[in-house]
Amino acid sequence: MAIIDFFDRGWRSNPSGTAYIQDEREYSFNEVGELSCRIANALLAEGFAKETKGAVWALNDVPAWACTLGLWRANLCWLPVGARNAAEENHYVLDAFDCEILFFQKYFAPVIAELQPRLPKIKCWVCVDGEAAEVAAAISLESWIKDQPATRVQVQVDLDDVVMLSSTGGTTGMPKGVMNTHRSLQTFCAHFMIGCPYGSEDRVVNLAAAPMTHTAGLLSLPCTSRGGTVVVVTRPDPALLLAAIPTHRVTEMFLPPTVIYRLLDIPDLNQKVDFSSLKYFMYGAAPMSVEKLKQAIEVIGPVMMGGYGQTEAPASIAYLPPDAHFVGGKVASDARLSSVGQPNPLIHVEILNDDNQIVAQGETGEICVQGDLVMKGYYKAPDKTAETIIDGWLHTGDVGHIDSEGYLHITDRKKDMIISGGFNVYPSEVEQVIWGHPAVQDCAVIGVPDATWGEAVKAVVELNAGQSVSAEELIALCKDKLGSVKAPKSVDFIEILPRSPVGKVLKKDLRAQYWNTSDRKI
Repeated sequence: MAIIDFFDRGWRSNPSGTAYIQDEREYSFNEVGELSCRIANALLAEGFAKETKGAVWALNDVPAWACTLGLWRANLCWLPVGARNAAEENHYVLDAFDCEILFFQKYFAPVIAELQPRLPKIKCWVCVDGEAAEVAAAISLESWIKDQPATRVQVQVDLDDVVMLSSTGGTTGMPKGVMNTHRSLQTFCAHFMIGCPYGSEDRVVNLAAAPMTHTAGLLSLPCTSRGGTVVVVTRPDPALLLAAIPTHRVTEMFLPPTVIYRLLDIPDLNQKVDFSSLKYFMYGAAPMSVEKLKQAIEVIGPVMMGGYGQTEAPASIAYLPPDAHFVGGKVASDARLSSVGQPNPLIHVEILNDDNQIVAQGETGEICVQGDLVMKGYYKAPDKTAETIIDGWLHTGDVGHIDSEGYLHITDRKKDMIISGGFNVYPSEVEQVIWGHPAVQDCAVIGVPDATWGEAVKAVVELNAGQSVSAEELIALCKDKLGSVKAPKSVDFIEILPRSPVGKVLKKDLRAQYWNTSDRKI
């Protein structure tokens, strides 16, 4: 299937039904479908060929998402740019990845106007929500499509055409462009629909609270394909998010762990919010504390669903569905809860050693993926593609193992592993222990220079408001649970850990504070 076929499947089954709700404004499938057709016809009228790159610079917004659907309908390539990113980061992505069409909200017009002289490749500037006089040659979406028909375009589609070119985020250097195709995105959608089943009479309601330019946009597609409703939250406001769940009887949603932690800090949360409509509360994008996961199950209900994916293998390498969080009617062991679930059915997942050989079950190595979910490669970077996809295997850079029940465990990022006194220390193992302390909101464990050990284990800790714990207590806790080798040699407390727009702790930024004065590389 082409990626737009997932929207059209829902459009056919529920044409007059509500496809999206934003700020109480309802959009039917007919309305959004016809808008996407007009956008696609306008793009083709401009002469843009397949795989031409078009970006949408906007907050969560239904007309802006319709622009993405229009790009896909014309078989063009969507280039996500984060509305919360620094302007220079978005400039780099737009220029390096050869963007030719930019849809934007007028809120961003002033910063786009400043960048415009340095974006000569962009030929078409379209303001989604009105006029934007600051941006030279910009036209409003309404004016741009007013003479275009609302009929579906006829374009030739190959499943290996690139329809999404995503930035890796730049947390380990300049961003790479990940080329995903109709094939890889349809595999994601199939995995999600297999992993999150519904009955034939169930009403599917997806809450798009995280940025739609990231995971939330893709996660809305299976709901749309089922003829369901996507509720779009326009601001990262916990009050809006929580109010939307009972109001719209939300059945599925995704949030990164850091946001879930903050929700769990709300006193008597389950007394204030009716979570009874939820079937799938997805968490992922970063490791989650097992203790806080147990708390979420208790407070929110038996609906938590873990997930593991990468930009290079979008959002569905493995899932830990709600029922897998339980064994014999009781909450499963910490070992099960710390896993990311079993690999999904349409791909092959193995653990490989440094010689690219599959290791025995239970042994640790690099998590590698093979199958239709895997990206086509990195944009204009065949050398990096060849380093990452070897003999058909995507090397994720994540270290882990598959246990005796077939559950996949991520030990750490390969580059995050600490070698202290000749011993390998995986930060996630230490972080799980520290997360378990009731005073701790979040933490990151990194290696820092040490004259004796080469690298010493350091914990950087963010505390819950109004709570305290000493460094000595946390070190003693880790020694008790893990032994002295893996226990931090020091603990620093920080008000707020540095995070990416999707909630990942930026360990590179933390390490830089300690390694910049050293002659060793980060």
